[in-house]
Amino acid sequence: MRISKSHFQVAAGVAAVVLAGMALTSAPAMAQQGKSALDAIKERGNLRCSAHNGSFAGFFEVDDKGNWKGFDIQFCKALATAILGSPEKVTYVPLSWAQRFPSLISGDVDVVFKATGWTLSRDTKQKIDFSLPYFMGGFQFMVPPSSGIKSGKELNGATVCTAAGTSIEPVLADFMATEKVKFKVVTYEKSEEERSAYESGRCDAMAGWGPSLAVARAQQKGLATHTILPITLTLEPIGAALRQDDKRFRDVVGWTIAAMIHAEEIGISSANVDTVRSQVAANPTANPGLAKFLGVQKGLGAELGLSDTWAYDVIKKVGNYGEIYDRELGAGSPYRLDRGLNRLWKNGGLIYSPVFD
Repeated sequence: MRISKSHFQVAAGVAAVVLAGMALTSAPAMAQQGKSALDAIKERGNLRCSAHNGSFAGFFEVDDKGNWKGFDIQFCKALATAILGSPEKVTYVPLSWAQRFPSLISGDVDVVFKATGWTLSRDTKQKIDFSLPYFMGGFQFMVPPSSGIKSGKELNGATVCTAAGTSIEPVLADFMATEKVKFKVVTYEKSEEERSAYESGRCDAMAGWGPSLAVARAQQKGLATHTILPITLTLEPIGAALRQDDKRFRDVVGWTIAAMIHAEEIGISSANVDTVRSQVAANPTANPGLAKFLGVQKGLGAELGLSDTWAYDVIKKVGNYGEIYDRELGAGSPYRLDRGLNRLWKNGGLIYSPVFD
């Protein structure tokens, strides 16, 4: 975030008063002032990326060996690969939903990949920016089969549990006002607590992000017969959240996401990228755009402050968009979640890449 000299002097004075008599052990936010996160990540040698204070199955969860996995985690890995050349150069910072924006603004994390919807209030009031959307999902209700409920309008008088610190709370308030129904909303900091409340019958319904409800239903045998109501409360584009006024880093994040999508669009995957690159290298003038995209010819990296092979590295080491979807959420995962709106635009979905030129 860029600040004027006078603002810096005021901030420094306030900080001096607050910190008087205290040992200053770290100040990530101060270290970021006047510097792009891209430079800080390169100097530090690792990316600080959001994770979750618990498990959010399919999107960010810890495996039995203590490693982070999930759809959103793959974008952390891809970004680290684009900047630093390795998907392992990531420090994952577990955060609750409510902590993600304060932690981002303070500099505790460089970027938030955490099922974060792009909304007007977040974009204008939170001092954050959003990347190109990398997922589409709506808010829905899930109810037990014994309830007989077929629509959200039938929840009048019910107790509905949901996650604290997310955008669904105002959405639920709008729904009640619009549909003239009233129900009690109970929020939980951790997904495990929310699910336990719902499964034990303390909540009549669970309101949440439709894809995560579907993953929870697939994951828990006790939820297999539960119904996710067809009415979507609202559709949210999910993007990475970044600190405001850092165009250099926003470009890197956005084009990293775009590269993964573009690779799927043109049929390049981790399995065939070396073959395609070798073919292009043999005659780069036959397809100069692809030659630049795969780092055979110079040009794609310098514009972003990255190596010329950054897109090739991401595809090779992490995969294209379709690969990570299938691996973490789709046919290759325990959840087998249909891509739906997250198909490529040319396959009837809403996922697209800007033009690489």
